[in-house]
Amino acid sequence: MVTITLKGKVFSGVGEGRTFTSLGWARRQFREKVGFEPYPGTLNITLSEDGEKARLLKSFTGMEIEPPKGFLRGRCFKALIMGEVNGAIVIPDSSRYPYNALEVIAPTNLRERLCLNDGDEVDLEIQLE
Repeated sequence: MVTITLKGKVFSGVGEGRTFTSLGWARRQFREKVGFEPYPGTLNITLSEDGEKARLLKSFTGMEIEPPKGFLRGRCFKALIMGEVNGAIVIPDSSRYPYNALEVIAPTNLRERLCLNDGDEVDLEIQLE
C-alpha cells in the first residue's frame, strides 16, 4: 500500500454531497468499503499542490462505488484528515468533475470537528491500494 499526502483548501459546494451521503445504497457501500457510515454531507477540498499528485491519485483504482441506474459511478480511498479523523475521499466518475477537487467524507461533521471555514488549508493522508 502507498500513502500520499495532499494539501488543499476548503470550499463550499452546492449541497449534492449531503444528498449523496444520505442515500441508503451509498451508506451501505461506504460502511462495507471504508468501515463507517458518513455524516450527511462532504467536505469539499481544492488541491493546492501541483497537479501531479492529483493525477497520480486518479490513476489508482481505489474502492469502486457501484450505484443503481441513474447515478454516477465513483471511487473512494481511505484517508486521515488533519492527522486526527479517519475518513475517505470520494471521486465521482465524471469528466466534468475538476481533477483537483476532492469530496471528503467522515463519520462526523468535519467543519465542526476541525473548526474549518472556506479557505482553510487541510492536510490529507490518502491510502492508495
